[in-house]
Amino acid sequence: MFSFTRHLYVRIYLALLLALGVTALLFAAAWHLSPENARTGANLDAFAEIAAEALPPATASAAEQQEGLIRWRPRMRADLALYSAAGIKLAEVGRPLPALDPAQSTSGWLGGRPPVFALQLPDGRWLVGARKHQPRPGHIPMPGLLAALALIALAVGIAALPIVRRLTRRLERLQLSVDALGAGELSTRVAVEGNDEVARLASSFNRSAAHIETLVLAQRSLLAHASHELRSPLARLRMAVELLPADAAPALRSEMTHNITELDQLIGEILLASRLDTTTDNATQFRAVDLTALVADESARAGAQLASTNITLPGDPTLLRRMVRNLIENAVRHGGGSPVDVTLRHIDRRIHLSVCDRGSGVPESERDKIFAPFYRLPGGRERDGGVGLGLALVRQIAQRHGGDVVCLPRAGGGSCFTVTLPPA
Repeated sequence: MFSFTRHLYVRIYLALLLALGVTALLFAAAWHLSPENARTGANLDAFAEIAAEALPPATASAAEQQEGLIRWRPRMRADLALYSAAGIKLAEVGRPLPALDPAQSTSGWLGGRPPVFALQLPDGRWLVGARKHQPRPGHIPMPGLLAALALIALAVGIAALPIVRRLTRRLERLQLSVDALGAGELSTRVAVEGNDEVARLASSFNRSAAHIETLVLAQRSLLAHASHELRSPLARLRMAVELLPADAAPALRSEMTHNITELDQLIGEILLASRLDTTTDNATQFRAVDLTALVADESARAGAQLASTNITLPGDPTLLRRMVRNLIENAVRHGGGSPVDVTLRHIDRRIHLSVCDRGSGVPESERDKIFAPFYRLPGGRERDGGVGLGLALVRQIAQRHGGDVVCLPRAGGGSCFTVTLPPA
């Protein structure tokens, strides 16, 4: 029920039906309080004067009063009863009627079906009657009124549903387009229908999406050209280092080689992060990847200890290799020379890849921040290595494959970075 009412069109439709119900109740209340009904008492008093002229006087005998009721009944087409001013029944014709209420003080309707009226004659007598199958003038019985209102509400409700649904369907298409744009489909546009607020919102979305697409494409083009322009002088610098004289200081050669390698790595990771941010989900391009073999290869390259089971999953082998390599290199870099332990297994029907070290660990307040681009722990130094994009790329690649990564403390000291991926 709650999930059903989460839809906007359902809430609008229910609000419309509620408004119809409130309108019906107000209409019924207004009908009861209308001036027409307020005049009913005056009409009965006028009718009581006519009845007094047609009936025998109060001093007539009971037989004469009975004869008067018999003569007047065909004209009234009603069952009648005549009471004295003291409430004693004097005469009666037709079916038995409800007894006169001693508390009755003015002319009015006593209710029932058909409705029973009580007329106080000018001489104090009471005439009680019920007309057969003829409600009082201007009166619509309450059940009939409610039935009419229910039919009106039903007709309006049926007619309103397609109108409400048409409006909210456009909003749903707009929502899908916003989600697609957020997922990286920069060419997403939404059809503009009508000339109302929703149509203007769709037009604004299309303009914003076009502007975003232009900016992102310009950024990607700039990065591509910048990478080419930067790697060309880096290649020349690398060649210059190789051509240094044999008697050049080894420390200088090592420092230059290290800086050139770090710059090259930074350029590559910026380009990869940009591509992951701006491209759409490529799950349809995934292929089967032997994750066990991939993790074993990267662990052996870094001298890490591996414990794993045979796991294959659909994915991008290049991105998955980068993710595993970044995790292991991060553990080696910050592990203080301790062994790096890598485990790969199924837990609760999901794939868990954990890379653990025995370093100084990560404070709890920093465990989520370290996955932000270019973020370093307080006190971290550039000489410690890394450009601040490795763990950010790990999270992006994990999310691209339907998973995520967390940093957890390791029992006995150190940290464990655990990537959770959906099963094959």
